[in-house]
This record gives sequence, structure tokens and C-alpha cells, in this order.
Amino acid sequence: MTSPMLELVDVVKSYGAGPGEVRALTGVSLTLRAGEFVAVRGPSGCGKSTLLHLAGGLEDPTAGRVLVDGRDLHSMDPTERAALRRTEVGYVFQRLNLVPSLTALENVMLPLDLDGVRAGEARARATEALNTVGLDHRLDRFPDDFSGGQQQRIAIARAIVGSRRLLLADEPTGSLDTGTGEAVMELLAGLPTAVGTTVVLVTHEPRYAARAERILSMRDGRIIDETVADITLTGATR
Repeated sequence: MTSPMLELVDVVKSYGAGPGEVRALTGVSLTLRAGEFVAVRGPSGCGKSTLLHLAGGLEDPTAGRVLVDGRDLHSMDPTERAALRRTEVGYVFQRLNLVPSLTALENVMLPLDLDGVRAGEARARATEALNTVGLDHRLDRFPDDFSGGQQQRIAIARAIVGSRRLLLADEPTGSLDTGTGEAVMELLAGLPTAVGTTVVLVTHEPRYAARAERILSMRDGRIIDETVADITLTGATR
């Protein structure tokens, strides 16, 4: 039986201790299958970004378990976790984090280079990823030569290059105008079908969340509601 692509089991995340402790997540459980598109909504400070950080192994839970493709992140040493992030988990943020001194192609090749992939193969894979996001020319230009929407496409290509199967997107349209944001969302929504990527989107925008197969609503560090297609399951914390 195929393992879920992402699984959180009774996850708690706290910052600080004693009277100053801040509880960011409380008893969060969810399961995402391969090729699923899930949106996470909620007010600022409700724990959405923390959930993504834990899902990608950028932070450790205070309690509970986080599994990516059946592997418990807590059981991995730092080297194994870094390898997982390079090969299976991609990130797209509002701030693009592109390297300005590298070309579009070199930015997308970067995680492959860090993983020891040979230059020719890395170039071919990066070109394929850029083609997937609709960029097939000017790949030798630098990020500042592209529009904001095109830069976000480069960031998405970097997040899916190689064998990465889980993409975590934190407000990826926050700095884009409406038309460009819609184009980026169209791209993200098509990735599960196009390349089989599991996509987790954090967004404040109801119209963007509506593109997902499932919408998880968060408040005060908990998943309080889940919408599947057009059916609302109140109180779901799967």
C-alpha cells in the first residue's frame, strides 16, 4: 500500500517556555495523498506557516510526528533531512529567494548541483522544469531581467526540479498583481496533473483556495474545518 505523501499526527508546536510560551499548533493531524492539491486558510498568526515549516522539516514539532512519503522526519539526522529537502520537498514563498547572480537556468539547477548531479543532467532537468512552468527562452538571463510573475515561475521550477514530489507554497502570489497571481495559481493548480506533485498552498485569498481539492481552515493553531469539493466537514482535523 502506498504511503501518504505527507502525514502529520497529533502535532504540537510551541515556542518558548513557562509564562512566555506561545503555542503555534495544537493537536494537528492531516494526511495528504500523492498528487493532491490542498489549500490552508486562516487569519494571520493561526499557524499556517508553522505547519508548512514542520511539513518540510525546517522546524521540529514539540510533540507528535511528521512523515514525508512514510519517513518520520524525527528519525532522520541533519544530513538525511537536508537530502530529503533537496530531492523531495520544494518551497515557494512570497519572497522569491532567487540568487540574483545566477541565471534563471542556474537558479533551477542549484538544488541538483548541491545534490551532486552531473552538470549536463542538471541542465537538462532544469530546462525541463522551466518548460513545465512555461518558460522556454531567455534562460541565460538573470532574475532582474524577468517580471515578478516570471520570477515566481522560476522559483516554482526550482521547487519541482528533479524528483521532488511535495511542493509547499506560502502566499506565493502575495507580491503579485491580480492578473499575474491568477496565472501563477493556474500553474500551481495544474502541477498535480502535469507532474504528479502534491501541492500545499497557504493563502489568504478565497478565490485561490477554491482551486484546491480540499481546503483546511485554521484558527488558533488548530484545523477547525475542512471543505472537500463542495461538501463541508465541520470540525475535521484529519
